[in-house]
Amino acid sequence: MAFWWPLLVLGFAFAICKFLLMLIPPNVPSIDVDASDMLDDGNQTKDSSYIYIPSKRHTDKIPCYEPATMKFLGYLPALKPDEVKEHVALARKAQKIWAKSMFKQRRQFLRILLKYIIEHQELICEISSRDTGKTMVDASLGEIMTTCEKITWLLSEGERWLRPEYRSCGRSMLHKRSKVEFYPLGVIGAIVSWNYPFHNIFNPMLAAIFSGNSIVIKVSEHASWSGCFYIRIIQAALAAVGAPENLVDVITGFAETGEALASSVDKVIFVGSPGVGRMIMRNVARTLIPVTLELGGKDAFIVCEDVDVPHVAQIAVRAALQSSGQNCAGAERFYVHQKIYSSFLAEVVKIVKSVTAGPPLDGKYDMGAICMQEHSEKLQNLVNDAKDKGAEIVARGSVGNIGADAVDQYFPPTVIVNVNHTMKLLQEEAFGPIMPIMKFSSDEEAIKLANDSKYGLGCAVFSGSQQRAKQIASQIHCGVAAINDFASTYMCQSLPFGGVKESGFGRFAGVEGLRACCLVKSVVEDRWWPFVKTVIPTPIQYPVAEHGFKFQESLVEALYSLNIWDRLRALVNVLKFLTEKNIPAGNRRRID
Repeated sequence: MAFWWPLLVLGFAFAICKFLLMLIPPNVPSIDVDASDMLDDGNQTKDSSYIYIPSKRHTDKIPCYEPATMKFLGYLPALKPDEVKEHVALARKAQKIWAKSMFKQRRQFLRILLKYIIEHQELICEISSRDTGKTMVDASLGEIMTTCEKITWLLSEGERWLRPEYRSCGRSMLHKRSKVEFYPLGVIGAIVSWNYPFHNIFNPMLAAIFSGNSIVIKVSEHASWSGCFYIRIIQAALAAVGAPENLVDVITGFAETGEALASSVDKVIFVGSPGVGRMIMRNVARTLIPVTLELGGKDAFIVCEDVDVPHVAQIAVRAALQSSGQNCAGAERFYVHQKIYSSFLAEVVKIVKSVTAGPPLDGKYDMGAICMQEHSEKLQNLVNDAKDKGAEIVARGSVGNIGADAVDQYFPPTVIVNVNHTMKLLQEEAFGPIMPIMKFSSDEEAIKLANDSKYGLGCAVFSGSQQRAKQIASQIHCGVAAINDFASTYMCQSLPFGGVKESGFGRFAGVEGLRACCLVKSVVEDRWWPFVKTVIPTPIQYPVAEHGFKFQESLVEALYSLNIWDRLRALVNVLKFLTEKNIPAGNRRRID
C-alpha cells in the first residue's frame, strides 16, 4: 500500500489539473466573412428578385434560383477544362507548402471553423435552405451537426490516426521494426451532390486539409450558389492560420468541368448517382487515379413485431422525409412485421397527414421544396407505376401557401401500400418523400427483401430484442447499419461511410476516410542499428552453396513448423549448414 499511495495521489492530481485546464477556453480568433450579397433583405434589385423561368440550357453559365419560390439568385460561371486545370495547378503549388505544416496549425484551422459555424448557424442554414429548398431544422441536422461532429472528431483523434503506426514484424524479421507511414497524396478532387451543399463541401475538405493535401471541389450545378459563400468561410479560416492561398477551391460547372477535374488531380471523391459514377470511373481509368464513390441508396427500414410502435413510427417518417425529399441518407423501403402492420400504418398515416410542405423560410412548415426542376414529375411517375401494378395511396401530407410559379417544386409526403418488388418505386432511387410499406412474416423474409436491391448503402433494423436486430442487420449486404435507430452511423464520425453494389465503393469519414486521402507507405528498418544488420546467410550467398536449398528448407521449418520439436530439430540443421564449408552448386560433379 505504501508503494501505491504516491501513485494514486499523483494520478488524482493529474486528473484535477487536466480538468482545470479544460475550463480555460482556447484562444481561437474570430473571422469576418462578408455575407451581404447572400441575404434576402427584401430589397433585391430587379435582376435578383424576378421569378426564374427555365429556358434553353446554358453551357457557359449556371442559373441559380430558390427552389421554394423560384426567385432568381444569379449566374455563376461554368468553367472550361483549361480553367479547371489552372485551378488545380494553383492548388498543387499551395499543397507543397501545406504538406510541411504542423498538426498544431491544422487543429487551429479546425477550431476557427468550428467557432464560426457555431456562432453563425442561422446564416449557414438559411443559405442552404435558399439554395436547396430544405427547412432550417433539416439544414441544422444534416449540415451543421454532422460537420461539427466531424471537426470535433478530427480535433480529438485526427493526429493519432495519421502518425506512424507500428506493426508486428513476424518471425523472420524479429531484428527489424516495421511501421506504416501516412503522407499527403497531393491534390484531392471532390465532385459533390446538391442535397447537403454545406456539409458536402466541408466533409471532404476537412479530411483533405487535415491530412496535408489541397482540394478542389466541384459543386453541383443544382446547388452552386451557396458554395460561393461557404468557400469564403474556409478561405478566411485558412488565412487566419497563415495557410497558402488556393489551398481550397470551389469551382462551378457542368459535366465537362467535373471530367476535367477528375483527370487532373491525385485522388477523386465523388458523391452522386451510379450513372455519373461509372463515367468518373471510365475517366480516371486512363490515368489510374484512385477514386472513392458514394453513389445511390435504397435503404431498408425493418420493423419487427416487438417494438414500441408510436416511437418507431416517428423515426420512420423522419427517415422517409429526411431533408424534404432530398434524402441522401434516407430510407426508401419500409418492411413491417404483419402482426403490427395495421397499428404501425395507422400511426404513420396520422403523422404524415399532419405534415405540411411550404416555403421553408416562412418558419411554419415541416418540409420544404424539391431542389431539382422536374424531379416532382419523376416522383409522380414512380407512384403512377406502382398504382398501375396494384399499389394504393393511403395518406398524403398537404402543401401550404406557395406561389403559382413554384407549384412544381413541391411533392407532398405520401404513404403507399400494397407494394411489391416488381414496382419501380421499390427498385429505383426515388430521392423523394414517399413511404412504400410492405409486410413480412419472418426474419428470413425481411432479410431476403432487404437484400433484393441493386443498392447496398445502409439499413435500419428495429426490434425489442437488440440481439435479434443485430442478427438481422448482420445479414443485410450493405455498408452501414443502425440498430434501433436511423442514420446514427453517420453521426459517429469515427466510422467509415460508404456502400456496396451500385451504392459505390471506398469509404469517407472515420479512420478509413482520413487515411484514404494519404499515400500509405510501409517502412522496415533495423531494430538495433548499427549493431545488428541484415546479413545474407553463407549457404545462399553467391555463388550459392550445394546445400543452399536444404538450408532454406530447414530455415522454413525452423521458423514455421507447427510442432515445437520439429522447429528445434530444423534449427539444429540450420546451424549445421551455417558451419559447413560451402561448395558452390555449379562445381558439383554430374552423376551419370
